[in-house]
Amino acid sequence: MLTDIEIAQSTPMKPIGDIAKTAGVAEEYLEYYGRYKAKIDYRLLNETQAPNGKLILVTAINPTPAGEGKTTTTVGLADALRRMGKNALVALREPSLGPVFGVKGGAAGGGYAQVVPMEDINLHFTGDFHAIGAANNLLAAMLDNHIQQGNALGIDVKRITWKRCVDMNDRQLRNVVDGLGGRMQGVPREDGFDITVASEVMAVLCLATSITDLKERLSRIIVGYTYDEKPVTAGDLKAAGAMAALLKDALKPNLVQTLEGTPAFIHGGPFANIAHGCNSIMATRMALKLGDYAITEAGFGADLGAEKFLDIKCRMAGLTPDAVVVVATVRALKHHGGVAKADLNTENLEALERGLPNLLRHVENITKVYGLPCVVAINRFPTDTEAELKLVEDKCRALGVNVALSEVWGKGGEGGLALAEEVVRLCEQPNDFRFAYDAAASIEEKLNAIVTKVYHGDGVVLTPNARKQMAQLTDLGFGALPICMAKTQYSFSDDQKLLGAPDGFTVTVRNIKVSAGAGFLVALTGDIMTMPGLPKVPAAEKIDVDENGKITGLF
Repeated sequence: MLTDIEIAQSTPMKPIGDIAKTAGVAEEYLEYYGRYKAKIDYRLLNETQAPNGKLILVTAINPTPAGEGKTTTTVGLADALRRMGKNALVALREPSLGPVFGVKGGAAGGGYAQVVPMEDINLHFTGDFHAIGAANNLLAAMLDNHIQQGNALGIDVKRITWKRCVDMNDRQLRNVVDGLGGRMQGVPREDGFDITVASEVMAVLCLATSITDLKERLSRIIVGYTYDEKPVTAGDLKAAGAMAALLKDALKPNLVQTLEGTPAFIHGGPFANIAHGCNSIMATRMALKLGDYAITEAGFGADLGAEKFLDIKCRMAGLTPDAVVVVATVRALKHHGGVAKADLNTENLEALERGLPNLLRHVENITKVYGLPCVVAINRFPTDTEAELKLVEDKCRALGVNVALSEVWGKGGEGGLALAEEVVRLCEQPNDFRFAYDAAASIEEKLNAIVTKVYHGDGVVLTPNARKQMAQLTDLGFGALPICMAKTQYSFSDDQKLLGAPDGFTVTVRNIKVSAGAGFLVALTGDIMTMPGLPKVPAAEKIDVDENGKITGLF
């Protein structure tokens, strides 16, 4: 059996100019990055008069070691729609080097439902993440230089909130002390790094709608507070213009292709557990303008990615999804039912029954909390039995939701035709889209709404520190911003060991900070961290390149 990278390397790619023609992108908007990648000038959005197509969100159950195949399903669905004669485009996130070299080993789909060039997409791609890191760290350098050069703004070095970032899982950098070495080497202080995908600059890039909006958002970024507790911004440090200059090309969406030649925009890459987990608004809007169907995905389970897509991205961008796909596997559901990874290939209806509530809760959230049409896509494995598949189908049908078997990993678009037909049908169904909370509600009310409505917990518990931060942020005028929850992806709760559909739990918020440029509040729950670490055996150990430049080991 061929590996993902072997499949990708053995499939001929079309020149990106041909893909652009397929997508309806005129040559004047195309900026080539080699033969198979290009950036699209954002002027396209200002100059097109095309109506929006249908917007389809692909999300999933809470992830497990068994895998779910959300990106694979997204790609395969788009290919299937094009096989049906529909003008479909994909809008995905860019992979981070952290997971590529850490646990996942890549994030470009899998099997015969991939975006290519797979190696480029998973590694440096077009340099967007490097630009984001440079802009982030320029602001950090200007902040520390301001303090070194006399600190005219009166910044309290103990109340600096801005961190440096690097696109790598590096736990050693979570907490550092810098500025050591004497008077001319900086002001000694406690500091730390975030992974680039968790940085506010990443969120700003993904939520910006133009260069002008980008600069305005960058200028609003809060880096710390003065001795009299007033916020200090990137605008105060006169950093926004230079940051925007570093980001001007990164703001342009990237165009690539699927294995079947479907145009795919891949742009931005915030994690959904520690950030808002969606690709850029600009890429999504381009897909909507150029296609009759735009398929996008949001990170991790629907409690994280879909919630943030709907409550943050759709709220800010004025988007309304036409249909939602919830991806699951029988294997993953059995894991939620208590089966060890080594035993997932054996039929176990009892465990599947115990694990199914995880899927059903996500489905109910989509249909009842958000009022959207929904289909369950079962990413089929050869070990799935007919009895197991029937049990999933029966339970979903009881909620009024259809199940479509997806075999896109092994068959490409052909294996997604049943799912595509159901998605097309759902896009014509009534839509009663609504948010999980009113942004004008208090911070605590919004936190409680997410915990009780989406997670199905008993409510939020604020530590004394978080309660103090909440009061301060409200006094500063940030109380009406939406909430970005930083929470473990493995559970509805803030305890990653509580699998399935737990109840009777509370979610502890230990820290609340404002991302004023992005336009939301970040609530850190449980023991979630904004800088991941590498596993005991990193995926990087298996990645190599030969004398001809051919990369192996990505998956």
